[in-house]
Amino acid sequence: MAISIRLPEDVETRLDQLALLTGRSKSFYIREALVQHLDDLEDLYLAERELEEIRAGRAETTPLEDVMKRYGVEG
Repeated sequence: MAISIRLPEDVETRLDQLALLTGRSKSFYIREALVQHLDDLEDLYLAERELEEIRAGRAETTPLEDVMKRYGVEG
């Protein structure tokens, strides 16, 4: 799948230099960055969305003490 993105000039310059110095393509490094950080971004945005749901009263929480008891963990 082809994607077009605009990068800040300083980031594009760094990417150009890295590709030049290593002999790899810019696409390689963009792909690597996405693969390595997509899980973190998903976790962050899903957690933020869940926090909004909790604050709005549309989702419930379970006290840590209850979870620990349920799974036999002593604190």
